[in-house]
Amino acid sequence: MDDTVFVKQPACFLALVASLTFSHNKREKARNAKLIIEMHGPTTVLLDPDDPTKEGRRFNYDHSYWSHDGFEEQSDGYLAPSGGTNYADQKGVFNDLGKGVLKNAWEGYNCSLFAYGQTGSGKSWSVVGYGTNKGIVPMFCEQLFAEIENRRTADDTNSSCEYQVTFSMLEIYNEKVRDLLNNKSSKKAGLTVRQHPKKGFYVPELLQTPVASYKEIEKRMDEGTQNRTVAATNMNQTSSRAHTIVKIDLVQKGSNKDGTNMTKTSSVNLVDLAGSERADSTGATGERLKEGAAINQSLSALGNVIAALAENKPGTIVPYRDSVLTKLLKNALGGNSKTIMVAAISPADINYEETLSTLRYADRAKQIKTKAVVNETPTEKLIRELKEENTRLMELLKSGGGGGPIVEAAVAAGSDPGGSDAAAAEMSDEELEELKAQMEENKKEMDEMKRTWEEKLKAAQDALQEKDMAEERRKQKCLSTPHLYNLNVDPQLTGKVVYMIEEGQHTIGNKCPNSTPDILLIGPNIRKEHAVICNDNGNVALRPCQGAGVRLNGELVLSETDVHHHDRILFGSNHLYVFYHPAEMEAAKLAGRPVREITYDDAQEEIARFSGLNMNDSDSDDNKMSQLLKEDLMDLIPMVNEANAISEELDRKVQFEVVVLSAAAFGQKGDHSEVWVQMNSLVNDLRWIWPKNKFINRKYLMAEMYENYESSQGEEDWQWPDERDPFTESADAEVLIGSTSVYLKNLAFVVDFREQLELLDYGGKKSGLIQVELVPCRSDGKEVSEEDEDLFVDDSDELIGRDVHFQIRILSCRGLAGGPYQSVWCRYSFYLDTQTTETKRVGGTINPDFNHIDSRSMLTSTKQFVKYLESQFLRVEVWGVYSEAKVNEAKPAASKTATRDLVQAKQEAKLAESRFTSLVRSTVNQESEKKPTDQNQKRLIKQKTMQRKNEMYQRKIIQLQHLLSEAERNGRTTIEIAELIGLLNGHPTTGTTATNGHHSPVTPTAMKQYQSEGRGSSSRSATCNLM
Repeated sequence: MDDTVFVKQPACFLALVASLTFSHNKREKARNAKLIIEMHGPTTVLLDPDDPTKEGRRFNYDHSYWSHDGFEEQSDGYLAPSGGTNYADQKGVFNDLGKGVLKNAWEGYNCSLFAYGQTGSGKSWSVVGYGTNKGIVPMFCEQLFAEIENRRTADDTNSSCEYQVTFSMLEIYNEKVRDLLNNKSSKKAGLTVRQHPKKGFYVPELLQTPVASYKEIEKRMDEGTQNRTVAATNMNQTSSRAHTIVKIDLVQKGSNKDGTNMTKTSSVNLVDLAGSERADSTGATGERLKEGAAINQSLSALGNVIAALAENKPGTIVPYRDSVLTKLLKNALGGNSKTIMVAAISPADINYEETLSTLRYADRAKQIKTKAVVNETPTEKLIRELKEENTRLMELLKSGGGGGPIVEAAVAAGSDPGGSDAAAAEMSDEELEELKAQMEENKKEMDEMKRTWEEKLKAAQDALQEKDMAEERRKQKCLSTPHLYNLNVDPQLTGKVVYMIEEGQHTIGNKCPNSTPDILLIGPNIRKEHAVICNDNGNVALRPCQGAGVRLNGELVLSETDVHHHDRILFGSNHLYVFYHPAEMEAAKLAGRPVREITYDDAQEEIARFSGLNMNDSDSDDNKMSQLLKEDLMDLIPMVNEANAISEELDRKVQFEVVVLSAAAFGQKGDHSEVWVQMNSLVNDLRWIWPKNKFINRKYLMAEMYENYESSQGEEDWQWPDERDPFTESADAEVLIGSTSVYLKNLAFVVDFREQLELLDYGGKKSGLIQVELVPCRSDGKEVSEEDEDLFVDDSDELIGRDVHFQIRILSCRGLAGGPYQSVWCRYSFYLDTQTTETKRVGGTINPDFNHIDSRSMLTSTKQFVKYLESQFLRVEVWGVYSEAKVNEAKPAASKTATRDLVQAKQEAKLAESRFTSLVRSTVNQESEKKPTDQNQKRLIKQKTMQRKNEMYQRKIIQLQHLLSEAERNGRTTIEIAELIGLLNGHPTTGTTATNGHHSPVTPTAMKQYQSEGRGSSSRSATCNLM
């Protein structure tokens, strides 16, 4: 397909199920991404990027929304459809989806809307929106309160009704529930999720705030987002891996036609799910518990629940209890709720696999059928049922009846399970706690029902008034006072944390027992005294404290430096801020200087540039792989910095570094490179290399481990066993010791290659020697010798159509670095091999003998095969498993030296090594000429090939001399052309005597004897006579 230019916008929806397409983001445009999505009515078509002419996969949903292009921006910033396009604007999506949710809520049904899809595909755009382009949630809330006002003023009957709206907001991160409206409720293990026999799963401690207008909801959402930002920054959490659930409860109280007081209740759940990136490419097989991190558990469990519900077979157990998310969404997925799923997809070819996965996910979801009922009950009955339930629970508590399943069964049946001594003995502490919590919740609900709505609303407004006023004052102050505001990878979380830089000096640092800094930053790599920022009559300067990491506009700050409007400041490894100076901003406007918007990506790119990367290269197709590589590096560098900071803080004795490996380094096809992460032991020389996704999964666990460490404050054991510790690797983990490349060109000319080659590790350092041989053979498996002249060729093309036989021999390795090893072996693949070939495994030595011989035959060689021999190489990798003693030696407890000191010592050693290297560079260069490097290896092959050709030409000249002399001796004046052609082409007639018409071969020994006798001189004369 043709290249397509994309603007920043949402992707595609799937609704009821609905599907939504979003525009290409900056990275997709940088990769020259191509469009692979088409939408025709409710049908979404996904094209194969490898074969755009092939008919695409078709998925049918209730709605398919195109929001990739075809819009125009109005004066207020709203994106509306341009003439004749199928662009789906926010209002159109709300009319299809949001209004249905609102209608169901008024009728007393529970409703749920959840957005699913890859990070950056438009989930947040659809659910929340940006600026004037409001999403489903804000428009739902606006119209809800507008309808309440309309009903209150419509007529006397409706004006007597009471409408109550409560709002709550929670986040699920790493299987922990956090109340985003109540920081005081935060605890290490998160909020408890309990199960009620009628309400299902719920969070009893969740704050439900009464609200009277959309403006109040908007304030609460901003507050929740700000709390989410602070927590995510402090604990190194990634917002794209968190689920956010906004819950709005609508209660309608009034009299029915019979005059009975009725209560109609509707719970509306609006769910923004975490990014659905595939978690299966961890880069390794057989990973243990630590790779099944809880960070991925919720979405995996959700997929299993949807699959079980879609199957809809009798006796199928739906695994709601497998995660916190599926517990809380149980009603939405398979219970009393009307549910809509919005699946957001990217239209870019580079996201094909993720998009296909999302479309399939939504296709399964649309097969689920929920059974919603109107939640309307007489008010008095509600109170009576709560009282009766509490009475039953009290009896159970007194009698000692088991909680959990026993209580649930008893309550559901409306009977007492009995109070025998046996039951009392069975009751556990957990069951007792469950009983008490359920009673407390019932009592709380009864008390709430006795209070008037006005009382609840006033109490909530009074409690939040001071907070709202403080927030308003802060916003006003930002207009005139220099300040710092945060940058976050999630645009929704940018600008939510603000620190005023008023006149005077402001200290920045971590928690300190004796004093609190003016700006408190929590997290690894933040020192107690980290930096000082001074405002002297509007002139602002930044001074880092000793040993503290501070970057200004990507560059390390080592001394006091002036700070100006829109400068980017990184404190430690993850606290990224923009400095905003109102006076300088106004001066720039008056001077007509452009003031660009600062984004998270911009700040990370400049940090990457000062780390040695140039992110501004051309974005042409030729440079596409380079662009992908740089983006991966830009993503990983801050994460690696965080991992190193956590390692130092927790004293884990390891350090991480980014390494770039070619595809060939792991036997892959192609000339692209990939970014990996190497974990180095600071205690000994052990090293492990991880693919990107494996490291990212480990990094989430590192952040969780650090959070436990921070929460424990030395009172609890925050350390994990080795099988879960993200900073350790198992004793049986395979490591690549080194590799070498053996060029195959000698085989293209039927020339043997026998050399001892250097093994090089990831960093290009020598890690040992390996003896490799490539030996041409005859069809019987014996080595080709000088007698097999008919097998030799002058041009590699002569091999086309011929049978080629040879052996790959890997004989031994010597002086392997990093040993001793439990076992060592070699691995390689040749030509079209679908699986790698391995030598036998040898243990207990750094000088293993493999004596490996692999006989190969290519019958009727093709042009492709010959070209492969001429231009490619055989990559031989040496793998090993570290000895258990060395692995144990690398564990944190094995060394008393602090990680920070080990890091410093390593840096000093590197510096000393670089100085030494520069002093002996000339010697190293001289030695390198003697080593069989790639260039030297090619030269050796070329020399050997030329030597073999020269020998062959010499033999043919001698054979020709022999032929001429024999003809002269026999009185012949002519020689048949066929004999000359046969001699030149190496056929059996070549180099034979022609006496009496019988031919006998001339052996090399005979030729040497013939040449030594000087009989060749007459042949020149004979040749002349014959010519």
